Amino acid sequence: MYYDDKYSDKLGKANDPVTKARQWWKARNSRDKFLIGVGAACVLLFLLWWVIEDHDKLFIASEIVHFAGIGLLGFKLISKRNCGGLSLRSQELTAMFLAIRLFCSFMMEYDIHTILDLLTLVATCFVMYGLRVPLKDTYQADQDSVQTYYVAIPCFVVALIAHPGTHHHLIFRIMWAACVYIEAVSVLPQLRMMQNAKVVEKFTAHYVFALGLSRFISCAHWILQIVDGDSFLLQAIGSGLWPVMVLLSEIVQTFILGDFCYYYLKSYAEGSGVIHLAAGIV
Repeated sequence: MYYDDKYSDKLGKANDPVTKARQWWKARNSRDKFLIGVGAACVLLFLLWWVIEDHDKLFIASEIVHFAGIGLLGFKLISKRNCGGLSLRSQELTAMFLAIRLFCSFMMEYDIHTILDLLTLVATCFVMYGLRVPLKDTYQADQDSVQTYYVAIPCFVVALIAHPGTHHHLIFRIMWAACVYIEAVSVLPQLRMMQNAKVVEKFTAHYVFALGLSRFISCAHWILQIVDGDSFLLQAIGSGLWPVMVLLSEIVQTFILGDFCYYYLKSYAEGSGVIHLAAGIV
């Protein structure tokens, strides 16, 4: 039997498993999609527990994914010669918490995480340079409405109240706490800018999704530590305000990025690749 090319294309598309999966996903209601997402996260968490023997390596993997996300921005700036959709304020906050963490690491303790932080800081400074100098004409300052100090100053104030109770000098402990709090909310200016723009630029979306993936891996690290029987973490939560604030920071950052990642995956699952953020995401 003879089929013309147009009919063959339609038949092939109808039998395409990816197309069928997208159609099945679109037919699900919001509740089903939420439950499927939770189930997928649990399955992924189990796979990480089963495949990776040393769960401390997950924290390193989290930082590598963050560095890769910054690398995507660098690639965009070099190849596209355009920084549209990218928030300078979020990059400033990222550079701020990385610089503080590097300083505290050298003063308190340093390891492989210090090297990864240094690489990420250098990459972030490169992105900031691109936004400020060669590509400043394409920077959408009018949409980057959340000022850096609006986010940073409250974090330092909270750090004065809740900080580690270690033997290190007080100023280092306060700085370390501020670093944790700033990291938790550093993506807010970027999300607000994307919301102002209505439609999210592709490379910027990939970058924020990388941050969300990095956060998931980091949370998986802590969860699997508890599953492995690390009673120290459970005891620490009840030992004072600082551990509670660290846990709260993790939850806040995960919630902020998790909401965006939902819309990111939803757009690609539906085949559009165009991300529209809901009004209440920030």
